[in-house]
Amino acid sequence: MPIAAVPKYMQDNDPEFYLAAPPGHRFLLYFPAWGENRETRKLDWRMDDRVPKIDKKTKQQKVGKSGPEWEDLTNGQFACTIAACKTPPYDEERPRARKPKADPGLKSWMPVMEALLARQIAAASRIAHDAVHRVSAQAISPFTTGLGNEHPLENGFAFLNPYGLPYLPGSGVKGVLRQAAGELANGMWADKRGWSDEKPYAIEIGEQTVSLSMLDVLFGLESKDGDTAHVRGALSFWDMIPQIVADSLMVEIMTPHQSHYYQIDKKKNPQPPHFQSPHDSGQPTPLSFLTVPPKSRFVFHVMCDLACLKRLAPDLAENDRWKTLLQSAFEHAFAWLGFGAKTAVGYGAMIRADESASQTGERQVSPAPRSRWVDDKLRELCSKPGIKEDDALRGKTLAEAVKAIDDETTRREALADIVHRWKEKGWWASKVSGSAKQAKAIYEELLGKGPAAQGVD
Repeated sequence: MPIAAVPKYMQDNDPEFYLAAPPGHRFLLYFPAWGENRETRKLDWRMDDRVPKIDKKTKQQKVGKSGPEWEDLTNGQFACTIAACKTPPYDEERPRARKPKADPGLKSWMPVMEALLARQIAAASRIAHDAVHRVSAQAISPFTTGLGNEHPLENGFAFLNPYGLPYLPGSGVKGVLRQAAGELANGMWADKRGWSDEKPYAIEIGEQTVSLSMLDVLFGLESKDGDTAHVRGALSFWDMIPQIVADSLMVEIMTPHQSHYYQIDKKKNPQPPHFQSPHDSGQPTPLSFLTVPPKSRFVFHVMCDLACLKRLAPDLAENDRWKTLLQSAFEHAFAWLGFGAKTAVGYGAMIRADESASQTGERQVSPAPRSRWVDDKLRELCSKPGIKEDDALRGKTLAEAVKAIDDETTRREALADIVHRWKEKGWWASKVSGSAKQAKAIYEELLGKGPAAQGVD
């Protein structure tokens, strides 16, 4: 068993360092099961059958095993998972030099999680509006990913290092959406939603002319073994960082049955036949694994290489047709495929954010067209040292610039976009002060002017 590179101050002095670590570090880097002698390590205080015990007569610590075997970890693994991400309360009866403070769970790491998403949104805002597509969704079932990663639990989890927070790689997003688009294109569903498996496009590769379909242009040509034709798709998919609503991850259980029938125990049955007949008295094997709780928010970003798209399929670039097709693939994936692992049994199911708001009775924010003027103005304001995008969006400077726009159409589009962004962030309905209060007064004044307020919700 490998030994974790845990600093000495975490082992001997203060368990709060361990508790303050993000869930990914606790589950991977500082996992309590790692170690050569767990009976003497103070990080094992959470494991019922591994805690150092004191002999009542001699008042000395009982000596346990020098190192656990893999099969000895079965009972303690679930406790390790709970300790890593569910953070149970401290037990007074367990021998500890000092009682740690309350476990912060994910509360202390919520700002990091939100900052990662804010960084993606800020990066997307620097890209031309017609070259990026963003979709917000909400999970209606637990979400899990990376179960095949190596781990003592036999069920790993995908954490984004060095942050130690859950994530879904962009390659996983691309695979689900390609599958969704393929199902729509080949007619498995009554409505193709604009997708087609025909190959009206072509590209010259050396002396060879390769025909391409919509899927090939957007997602790339999947070459067969021995094939020399490879085409990169016009779409790039960003990693997705779940915005967890709870204070911790969830631990769920899957219980395989009839293992005595499906699995061969070569130690007990070295000679064939190895199989036994299936029966109801077989012992089930409970296996724990981590999930992101339902109602968590998921924001997907897809970037398009417009130069490549216009070269291969000009019609898909006109009027943002590629966005319409991609949105239909997202909706199909939300309803029928799911994202992440164990989707066949219902994990990873989602709905669009506006649908979740209508189902829960929340006020639905009507969509507004993105204003190129607002993007350019925010980029100009954020170019100054110390100015963040949210500060510029809430500031009086932007409001005065909107008020000074001469063109009525541009002003109306900018006003609708800014009000929509304020409502998305929850600023419009809340009390604001200072520069934000002055900016809101200007926007409310503009909303009262007939032509400038048309189309603004």
